[in-house]
Amino acid sequence: MPKLEQILHLEPNSELHFKGPFTDVVTSHLKLYNPSEHRVCFKVKTTAPKRYCVRPNSGFIEPKQTLHVAVMLQPFEYDPSEKNKHKFMVQTMIVPDGNVSLETLWKDANMENLMDSKLKCVFDLPPDIAPPASNTDQELKKLQEECKRLKDELAELQQANSKLKEEGLRLRMTRGTTESLYANKKPDAFQNDKIKSTSTILPSTGSQDLQQQPPVVFIALIVAACILGFLMGKFIV
Repeated sequence: MPKLEQILHLEPNSELHFKGPFTDVVTSHLKLYNPSEHRVCFKVKTTAPKRYCVRPNSGFIEPKQTLHVAVMLQPFEYDPSEKNKHKFMVQTMIVPDGNVSLETLWKDANMENLMDSKLKCVFDLPPDIAPPASNTDQELKKLQEECKRLKDELAELQQANSKLKEEGLRLRMTRGTTESLYANKKPDAFQNDKIKSTSTILPSTGSQDLQQQPPVVFIALIVAACILGFLMGKFIV
């Protein structure tokens, strides 16, 4: 069986606005109008009953009559994570003829005869009051700053590694030039010994320096990945 359409006219019909700061009671008004020829009973419900006081929260509305409902938000410390989470529902039903008790009427109500309208609560902050950053926003900011720091460090390591490569290339070129110069001459036995000694000491020193140099970029990438993994795990939890 299709759901019955709401018989009352609600104003507002979708949102209840509450203007901060929320250091004192903030009241929003809901107008209920009965355009029908029937007597209607209503009940106001909320998903956060401890936060709101509703007056009246139930009653009767005569045909062609209007009823004003005051929805009072109790003082609280504003939390952006709660924004638009609270909701209200106005439940209504046509009252049968005769004298009836409101409590009995709702207790014995048939679900097929019920009508309802839902409204969400909206917290409006004055322009001069900025909402405090949530823990999630703060963690995200810290993570972004840490990523930037790691990128800067990685760029420095890459630059240092490039300089090491250039130094290795320069040493190899120096060795090749030296060997080429001596190859074009006819040195005597003494000079041969000197060349062999020089060519043995000079290249080996550069080669050992290059071989002993750790793979800086790969180490930096591994360290950065470990730190980022740790931070992301902490942020997600």
